[in-house]
Amino acid sequence: MRPVISIEGLDKTYAGGFRALKGVDLEIDKGEIFGLLGPNGAGKTTLINVVCGIVNPTGGRVLVDGYDIVTEFRQTRARIGLVPQELPTETFESVVNTLRFSRGLFGRAPDEAHVEKVLKSLSLWDKRDTMIMHLSGGMKRRVLIAKALAHEPEVLFLDEPTAGVDVELRQDMWNVVESLRSEGVTVILTTHYIEEAERLADRVGVINHGEIVLVEEKPKLMRDLGRKQLTLHLYEELGAIPPELERYALELGGDRRELTYTYDTKGGHTGITDLIHGLRDAGIRFNDLQTTQSSLEEIFVDLVRKEQ
Repeated sequence: MRPVISIEGLDKTYAGGFRALKGVDLEIDKGEIFGLLGPNGAGKTTLINVVCGIVNPTGGRVLVDGYDIVTEFRQTRARIGLVPQELPTETFESVVNTLRFSRGLFGRAPDEAHVEKVLKSLSLWDKRDTMIMHLSGGMKRRVLIAKALAHEPEVLFLDEPTAGVDVELRQDMWNVVESLRSEGVTVILTTHYIEEAERLADRVGVINHGEIVLVEEKPKLMRDLGRKQLTLHLYEELGAIPPELERYALELGGDRRELTYTYDTKGGHTGITDLIHGLRDAGIRFNDLQTTQSSLEEIFVDLVRKEQ
């Protein structure tokens, strides 16, 4: 099955000479949620704007469902919904009429049932006759998503969709995104909320300085690049780590009552059994232990740091 989005050698250099994208290659499959992560200025928004036809590429090629974004603009744009970072300016238009207009803009026939479904899924049905200028910032963000879904796109770009949104609204939007995936919609998500990508994404791509650093399935990414830590809670204070245990690079903390051992999840041999035997031989007793694994945020920070 061909990817719904295929990006080959994509370049973008702005008039001032800044090269925002540098030979980006990326494929996104139909029906997946793809998390695009990167620091400010990494090229996330430029990449989205090029695929959506807002910014012209300098080089390379982008296909959306097999259609070229440059030579077959109408076909590609009709298949894409975009939720931009910026909130719209205040308007006197009602919420429901905004969706109706957006749907017609893409050549879709009127469909009040679909408009109602979208508004209800985003908890906007009670606000359907309210002018957008009277909505809160979080509600305006919901309207942006509703507008992007009005013409039933096959691909939905969410560029920082929950920025400035309270926790309750964010949770509702996560539920909407997950329901869209079940309907076969492909979702590309950029976010500063790492927990958002950690919860939603099937795959994660990291972009930095205009280049794709890594693309990987989320579970494999966390398994391969993540670290686990074993923390042992000691019965008694430990003055110093015995020389025979130095090879484990243990950290002594918790008022000298905790030993932390960091190990690589990729390794077939973690060394935990040897460590416990070594503690026993050294006469160090512990009454509890716990393990923790790196979060996606920690993995992301490590990746970006390596590229700098």
